Amino acid sequence: MNKKDEVWIKLMHIGHVLGCHQMECRSFSIAGYQFPLCARCTGVLIGELLGIACIIGGFRISWITILIFIAIMGIDWFIQYIRLLMSNNYRRVVTGILCGFAVTYVYFYLISEVIRLVQVIF
Repeated sequence: MNKKDEVWIKLMHIGHVLGCHQMECRSFSIAGYQFPLCARCTGVLIGELLGIACIIGGFRISWITILIFIAIMGIDWFIQYIRLLMSNNYRRVVTGILCGFAVTYVYFYLISEVIRLVQVIF
């Protein structure tokens, strides 16, 4: 086994521990190596990183935008789940980005509110 294979196996293990199903047909591949996260989880991770960067940059979004972004991924998942329309990896990554971005703001707003409440109490 070469060094690339060893690294790939370790990354696949991390993706599994993070809770990704890692289905090959729902994952991207590069040079014969499957991503350690499926397309949707890859999108969520990208969205979370973008959300953190935007929060640090001072950009804020409304709760309605957050709910819409999360709902978009939920709807995509649901219509695939009931077999009304099969999703594809590009749609999965885009809806994952939107949801990951929004969920990062949920965490940020909730943590900010807890900090505010603690400051009021003390």
